[in-house]
Amino acid sequence: MAGRGIPREGTHLMAIDTATHERLARELLSSHYLLIGGERVTKTGSDRFAHVNPATGKVQADVVMAGIEEVDRAVASAVSAQKVWWSWRPDERRNALWRLASLVRADGEEVAQLMALEAGIPISMAVGLPRRAGDYLEYYAGFADKIEGQVIPIFPEQAFDYTLPEPFGVVAAISTWNGGISSLSRKGGAALAAGNAVVVKAMELAPFSAVRFGELALRAGLPPGLVNVIVGGAEAGAALVRHPDVRKVSFTGGVETARKILATAAESITPVVLELGGKSGSIVFADADLEAASRFSGATPMGLAGQACVSPSRLIVHESVHDEVVERATAVTRALPLGDPLNAATVVGPVVSEAQYDRILGMIARARQSEHGHVVTGGAAAADFGDGFFIEPTIFDGLASEDYIAQEEVFGPVLSIITFSDEEEAIALANDTRYGLAGYIHTGNLQRAHRVAAQLDAGYISVNGFAALPASAPFGGNKLSGIGKEGGRAGLDEFLRLKNVYIPL
Repeated sequence: MAGRGIPREGTHLMAIDTATHERLARELLSSHYLLIGGERVTKTGSDRFAHVNPATGKVQADVVMAGIEEVDRAVASAVSAQKVWWSWRPDERRNALWRLASLVRADGEEVAQLMALEAGIPISMAVGLPRRAGDYLEYYAGFADKIEGQVIPIFPEQAFDYTLPEPFGVVAAISTWNGGISSLSRKGGAALAAGNAVVVKAMELAPFSAVRFGELALRAGLPPGLVNVIVGGAEAGAALVRHPDVRKVSFTGGVETARKILATAAESITPVVLELGGKSGSIVFADADLEAASRFSGATPMGLAGQACVSPSRLIVHESVHDEVVERATAVTRALPLGDPLNAATVVGPVVSEAQYDRILGMIARARQSEHGHVVTGGAAAADFGDGFFIEPTIFDGLASEDYIAQEEVFGPVLSIITFSDEEEAIALANDTRYGLAGYIHTGNLQRAHRVAAQLDAGYISVNGFAALPASAPFGGNKLSGIGKEGGRAGLDEFLRLKNVYIPL
């Protein structure tokens, strides 16, 4: 573990309520299991994983891990359940997904607590994720009885030609830890509405909310085995992607893992949709509302301790307002409540694991030593929380676009500031990264907003605000940020394949 920092005066600190963490762990995490074919699996041939609470640094649960045998069982169960699900009338599938949405919303408080315990997601943010999950499930439920083909005009022959949208069958949904039940509902809601079954492979860092999603699917009356939840590492993930009965893979996570998934999927030409990382630029023009832009720039990159793929982690600010924006944004950052994720006032919680903690601090140390930029605030571990994985919200200023910390995805509470002189340069700087997930524009000029948005090489652009990711809007990136879309009608189409029927006349 990297060395601890020193306490900082003026930081808004939310002390860890250890007793509450331990009580909730006993109540919610005491019995972990996999969910296969509607049954709870508590014993496998694989070693268990000692799950550490990122806020306390203490082991709080033993996580059951899946091996190849559990992968095979889960896929076989999904194959059988998908046939049952597809035999249901469209309105029956629609109503079942509506029930699931209702249950997710009703269980929201406890689900939020699970996400706070497993991944350190501040409860102030976590409570909104089940609500957004309900949005996704309801949105896709509405499509379940509206999936329709087309009659195709044919020439020069005379024929009757039409298309049939059909499910793939079994979809592997490989989830990451930071989206919780919201990310699963975006993937799972679309796949299920399209008529597929789902095998969820959750990370061992965040298994509890994923299993709860599977339990709620059973309570909603979905066929047992339609939603299976396994927890595993690289071996289980590779076995799932390679399985001959898995017909599509949906993955959220990092680029290196995505490359391995693509290589494995290539063996059987299994199609893949990827939602990956980002290094998103946030451009502040001189005509922006500087108070709002500074507040956004100082707070948003630090939410979820910077562990969000859409985080605006590159602040690209016009030289004429640079000093004012940096001063205001720094004041906002320093005032962010840091600490216990179960405290409703907390904005910045811990990073998810000791490995991530060490990696992020190593990146900060490298940047401090080798870049020509300088630290404005933060830049060290937070020493005030015992063995928890807390890092001070950190701002680097005076950077060039090519600097290490301005190019690599930190996935931690770190903001890199770069200055520009004109619109053309701002666009070039925003696009000067291997990633292309999101882009942010702050301006009072609507024409400029449209003009710049059209030129940013990113999949999701937000103007004068944050990327809210509503259920009806497509989400996905360019370049190393992914392939395909989640959300919206485009997210549903990812899980449908077209069959064409041609009848000569």
